[in-house]
Amino acid sequence: MMVAPLYRLQCLLKRAQVLLLCLGIAYLMAGSILLLQRSSIRLTQSHLAGSLPPMLSLPAPPTALRTAGLAVRARSRWATIQSVSGGGAKAGRQWPASRSPGVQHLHRRWFHSLLPESPEQRVSLHRSSRHKGTYMGCFLHNASDRALGGTMLYDLRKMTSSLCQDTCSESGYQFAGLEFGAECHCGNRISSARAPEEDCSLVCRGERGSPCGGVGRLSIYKVEEQLPGHRKFRNVHYRGCFKLPKSTVDTFPVSVSQPNATTQSCIETCTDKELPLAVFKKPHCFCTWMSPVFTLNSALNDTSNSTPSASTEHDHYLVYHTPVLDSRCKERMFLPQRSSSLVALSSFPGAGNTWVRHLIELVTGYYTGSFYFDGMLYNRGFKGEKDYWKSGRSICVKTHESGQKEIEMFDSGILLIRNPYRSLMAEFNRKCAGHLGHATDTQWKSKDWPEFVSSYAPWWASHALSWLKFGRRLLVVHYEELQRALLPQLRLITAFLNVTMTEERLLCAQSNQDGHFKRSGTQQPSFDPFTPDMRHMIDSFIHSVDQALQNRNLSGLPQEYLPR
Repeated sequence: MMVAPLYRLQCLLKRAQVLLLCLGIAYLMAGSILLLQRSSIRLTQSHLAGSLPPMLSLPAPPTALRTAGLAVRARSRWATIQSVSGGGAKAGRQWPASRSPGVQHLHRRWFHSLLPESPEQRVSLHRSSRHKGTYMGCFLHNASDRALGGTMLYDLRKMTSSLCQDTCSESGYQFAGLEFGAECHCGNRISSARAPEEDCSLVCRGERGSPCGGVGRLSIYKVEEQLPGHRKFRNVHYRGCFKLPKSTVDTFPVSVSQPNATTQSCIETCTDKELPLAVFKKPHCFCTWMSPVFTLNSALNDTSNSTPSASTEHDHYLVYHTPVLDSRCKERMFLPQRSSSLVALSSFPGAGNTWVRHLIELVTGYYTGSFYFDGMLYNRGFKGEKDYWKSGRSICVKTHESGQKEIEMFDSGILLIRNPYRSLMAEFNRKCAGHLGHATDTQWKSKDWPEFVSSYAPWWASHALSWLKFGRRLLVVHYEELQRALLPQLRLITAFLNVTMTEERLLCAQSNQDGHFKRSGTQQPSFDPFTPDMRHMIDSFIHSVDQALQNRNLSGLPQEYLPR
């Protein structure tokens, strides 16, 4: 009587085994089909490169990578989204520099592969464009033939012809050129020959339907013209009043005299001529390059005064930095010899680390590195983002880490401290709207803001206290002091970094201090987002950090942090 049930159980188990085997085979077949589909997609994408070498020739990135989004910190315990794993290549491998357009294509293509593919890889050459400027055509743009020689902007995720044109227009340029669907170049003259229109057939990352360049090719637009005297420029700085001999003035490459000349018209003239300095004495306007004539110590009045008197006498001239970036300011590189000493640029998020990196790169000419990988910052020109942080090729390394082990990995560090109220708001803006955006009133009133403050305010204090306790050789820089006294603070930083700072580089940093990444405007929530309980907590943290600084014989926090 027991035989029949046992037999039935044995048959059932055999059927279950067969079923599991069939399911396993089906699973493997489905995976194989998916792999074949992905392979076919990559083969299709490889046609963009023509007969270029396959992607297998590219070394994998040295660290775990993340898509450009909320400036994700790949190694940080504060990261909030999943990472996209890179390959398993040896850490620190770098692509060799090359002038070959094919190799340049491969270099850029790896970063494009991190981003979701556009549904349309190429733009129809005969499609009506929706850009607002005048399309001039496709032009050569490589190491030997550069179509536009002005400033440059990256945005591998949201580049559009309008964004590029607006950027170039605000910087005082007449032409905007797009390359490889993501790079924006500016200039006031086109200096290379035309290329076949089919060479500029890549689509912009943030816009479909407009030509956006190709490999070593620019799709160039003439930006919308504005009436004389109505052009608004970014990064125009009053340099000071200088006493110059006539023999010196006569050597300046551009000279214009007009009875109704103004400082504005002089700045426009020099910007159009792509020269970084406008020298004005009514009715004369001169344009020239930066030179030892305009040293930081030779100005006759306080150069921090942004509203100088319009009157000049005898051989005294008003000097302005135009938006044109001097070619010497563009030259940046990795350290020629790998450094055995790792220098941290450490800060709480939202304390201005990116801005200080920008200033350090301008004043030293060397790239800064990062403990993380931030695709957005790489797109904005921070080339050290993709370099392995321990390679020793960067002048300093960005980090937000505050654990003893992470701090002791560095031989020395620059500790950047900012008012916690400002830092918290800046970081919340970044989390809600990216590096350049602002949170809405709805987001400030949501439950996310109190949770953010309760989590991040203690971190502001613990970050500073940990670096003061475990940091070996430390330079403390206050964000507010850097804003007030830029040049003296930059001298302290470069001396700490053991870098010889030239006068020209210091002028570069002064005249281009804002960069293209700084959050524009002073948009603030329409109400005070900090409750009394929040202020009580934050104020106690301020007192703790201030006391820790004084215990280490350092100057305390700036007075505006908290009424005393």
